[in-house]
Amino acid sequence: MKGLNRVSLIGHLGKDPDHKEINGELQVAKVTMATTETYRDKDGTLKAQTDWHSLVMWGKLAQVAQKHLKKGTHLFVEGKLKCRKYQDKAGQTKYVSEIIVENILML
Repeated sequence: MKGLNRVSLIGHLGKDPDHKEINGELQVAKVTMATTETYRDKDGTLKAQTDWHSLVMWGKLAQVAQKHLKKGTHLFVEGKLKCRKYQDKAGQTKYVSEIIVENILML
């Protein structure tokens, strides 16, 4: 049976995208997005919970991000979840979960 790795988020960008070129041609943009969920607790008080997500955009989406996206932009994104690990400068293993964005819609 095939698996499914699909993420859909609606939220606000927490900062301007960080845009880079790799080897002078491949473009990548990274940014964080906040999603906020509201609910009422058992006393009826309205509560809000915010989660932060790391987004990565490649190629033409990275160009769009550089030109049109900025801190506070309300955005719908679709993509897939990727988890990776790396060694930091101190030799510690770090784990990162990112959304590899495949589609965006500015709201």
